[in-house]
Amino acid sequence: MANEEDCRAALDKIAERLAEVDGDKFAEHVVERTISCRVPDLGLAFRTRLHAGGLDPFERTDDPKGAQVRLTADSDDLVALAHDELNPARAWASGRLKIEASIFDLLRLRKLL
Repeated sequence: MANEEDCRAALDKIAERLAEVDGDKFAEHVVERTISCRVPDLGLAFRTRLHAGGLDPFERTDDPKGAQVRLTADSDDLVALAHDELNPARAWASGRLKIEASIFDLLRLRKLL
């Protein structure tokens, strides 16, 4: 099982990958949203804000349900997603990644990945 430091590094890696997306493409598909990532096997949750300039740094939160887009993944799956060892679509289809968001946010997110 990965630890909190591993999860934070995985989230930072995902943020770095999003920063590499072409700025025009990114701005075209991004609407400002709050995003939380809950890691149930560690009892942790992180929160950030997505905007045209990218992602703010992830911070620990006690209220992951308050975010507009909510992701849930166990620690090992989060690390695997960050290192491209686990496909997000397959993880979602198998229940290893849960995403709670509006249909419009899901479509926007799909275009960025």
